[in-house]
Amino acid sequence: MNPKLKRIFILALGWIFILLGIAGLFLPFLQGILFLLIGLYFLSHEFQWAERLLNKIRTRYPSIAKKLDEAKEKAKNLLKNIRIGG
Repeated sequence: MNPKLKRIFILALGWIFILLGIAGLFLPFLQGILFLLIGLYFLSHEFQWAERLLNKIRTRYPSIAKKLDEAKEKAKNLLKNIRIGG
């Protein structure tokens, strides 16, 4: 896949998951925290602030670290399933 197209796709996917995560914080049927973490994982490939935020979350909230690992695995599997890499 074209690297520029891949970058755009990952950024769009990251922001979509961030928006779903925000909605999930208010809607009971969406897992808001998990979607936010997946979105941050995607965005951390392109933005330093997202990577720093993920690291800060991991150190400050160890109980969320397990969800963060789960989110990373789901994001990697999603990228593999759509044949972008990962």
